[in-house]
Amino acid sequence: MTTRITQPLIFNLNLSCTLSSISLAILLAISPQAVAAPLNAVNTETIERLEVHGQQSNNNDLLGSAEALLTQQGVDFSQAGGVSALPILNGMMGDRIKILIGGSDITASCANQMNPPLSYISANQIVSTQVVAGVSPVSAGGDNIAGVIKINSLQPIFNNSDDVIWQSGNVSGGYTSVSDTTLAAVNATVASKTFSVSYQGSYEDANSYVDGHGNTVLDTLYQSQNHALMAAWQDDTQELAIKLTHQHIPFQGFANQYMDMTNNDSVGAVVRYQLDLDNDGLFSAQVNWHRVEHEMGFFSEEKTGKMPMETTGKDLSYQLHWQLPIDKDATLLLGQEYYLYQLDDSWPAVAGSTMMSPYDYININNGERKRAAVFSEWQQTLDSRWWLSAGIRYEYVSTNADEVQAYNTMSMMGMTNVNAAAAEAFNALERQRDDHIIDVTLLMRYQLSDSETLELGLARKGRAPNLYERYSWGQSTMATTMIGWYGDGNGYIGNPDLNQETAHTLSAVYKQINDDFSLTTTAWYSDIIDYIDANVVGSFNSSGLEGNSRNILQFTNVDATLYGAKLDAEYQLAQQTSGKWSITANVSATHGERNDTHQPLYQIKPLQTELSMHHKLGDWQNSLTWQWVAEKDRVDNNRLENTSDSYSLLNISSSITWQQATITVAVKNLLDEYYQLPLGGVSIAEYKADNNNGFEQIAGAGRSLELSVNYSF
Repeated sequence: MTTRITQPLIFNLNLSCTLSSISLAILLAISPQAVAAPLNAVNTETIERLEVHGQQSNNNDLLGSAEALLTQQGVDFSQAGGVSALPILNGMMGDRIKILIGGSDITASCANQMNPPLSYISANQIVSTQVVAGVSPVSAGGDNIAGVIKINSLQPIFNNSDDVIWQSGNVSGGYTSVSDTTLAAVNATVASKTFSVSYQGSYEDANSYVDGHGNTVLDTLYQSQNHALMAAWQDDTQELAIKLTHQHIPFQGFANQYMDMTNNDSVGAVVRYQLDLDNDGLFSAQVNWHRVEHEMGFFSEEKTGKMPMETTGKDLSYQLHWQLPIDKDATLLLGQEYYLYQLDDSWPAVAGSTMMSPYDYININNGERKRAAVFSEWQQTLDSRWWLSAGIRYEYVSTNADEVQAYNTMSMMGMTNVNAAAAEAFNALERQRDDHIIDVTLLMRYQLSDSETLELGLARKGRAPNLYERYSWGQSTMATTMIGWYGDGNGYIGNPDLNQETAHTLSAVYKQINDDFSLTTTAWYSDIIDYIDANVVGSFNSSGLEGNSRNILQFTNVDATLYGAKLDAEYQLAQQTSGKWSITANVSATHGERNDTHQPLYQIKPLQTELSMHHKLGDWQNSLTWQWVAEKDRVDNNRLENTSDSYSLLNISSSITWQQATITVAVKNLLDEYYQLPLGGVSIAEYKADNNNGFEQIAGAGRSLELSVNYSF
């Protein structure tokens, strides 16, 4: 069964913290403007756990990717490939969010981020998820300014038997009509009181989906499979767990990119050791390794072309954590971590092509990104009403890359070969860059009454640029349009001299929880120094038609401001012989802009509301949800971002559990509404098929019947 447990901001973090009363003074010393200017914030609705028990689940989210699970916790997504959507927290996307899969930090090894961390895990592998937006504790992870998403997939199951016996298992199957998608998953575990072995596997195959007008949204087809094998041993004081993973994606369409994924093969390993120090606390050590071979090109008639691209990425890291009880009311957490990421990105020469030969285009050669971190956190209950958590983290980040080369050095029609010149200039640079990041967080909770709490969060957090932001050197239209994970149809040039982003964050949360009513209101504000945005340095028009121009942009540092608010409420209408009836509602709004021009930041979600009616009678559950999204009229003109009209969707679902089987039937977009995804980017696939309509926003899915069956044994 899937349960959703909403806990107070602080106690759900499950980690201890440092510095206690002096932390605020340290924060102000590091950043005097933290007092004068409000800071970024935390969306406390997302500070909650979503527990997923695979062996007896009636939740259709156990099929497919992690996207649906995280959407329930307030995470937005920028749609890309079917299993590679990029999460958005507090208006910030991509590497600004730290995503940990079973404690492992996996880097997107693609110039378009086609293989982001969440794409490497399927829903049936997930034990629980935890989302901390904005003011995340320093122990949760560094090198981020938007927050942390933690996916717990490393939790072995033991029992009381002396012998290894069958523990649990389930098989699931599903179908989605709008994209003719078939899904399957299997989980199996054998265990004793000291030993455990489990396997999780999943498969998903989808055609391109259909919009509310009945038209195919081109290049949204995909296929993926994931496998995970875990073994664990324990005794009275210690536990050792080893997990091996493998993923194979033979193809995945990306409607909002110029390229598609033509193969993605990855293998990974995680080894975790935990030792109970009795009254002296808990020690844990973890080593992570991950390697991916990634290929881009074209595989479908829905978007054609010829240009191979190959990427190899390797992540290696370790984390050492000590949780030390100071007294019955205080805990200290200490940690030391190291991360090494290596990247090679090349574009093989195309035989017979004048422009893309005779050499391989070397985009990033032996790129490296090293991080070394130490942190300390303090957590203390001051009295019956006050709780305090404070922490400080220092990270050293070093990036570097070797020399590169263009496809060729010859001039075309007497014009300068801009890529050859750019490669020569890049190779002449001293390319190593070092960043020193200091994160400080302060979290406070005050019990106003038995049913009311007030939570405050304050933080200074930083993120160093990624390898593509710093070292993408190409200048031509073709080269620049291969760079960028924004889905906007523009081209991007890197900037080796980018500074780290530094966000100052402030949040406030009010919660009221009664027997039949609960309310959570959140307000947050973020002031970001050296936010990595982009300025226009050129333009191009591949069709020659009016209105079809796109921009070439270069990454640059600017100051930016983001703020927002959210309200969540739940009311139990009745609990009678007809069942339990309840209603939930939420409203969220986000605002983001550059400080220099007051221009809106890219992909800021418009006002959104959702209202749901829920019914439960024994093992039968039903829900009816109405979602309304406002018009998106504040857009980033530098990226030529499209506006989108307001729309509303009606969804209905019903599930029933009988003995060991659960059947779920749902209809999404019941009224077959046509709408465009405000965070979806432009449809390059549609543009290539017919450029007369320019770069239109990607349309959302039309009416879809979704069926799933889960059987546990």
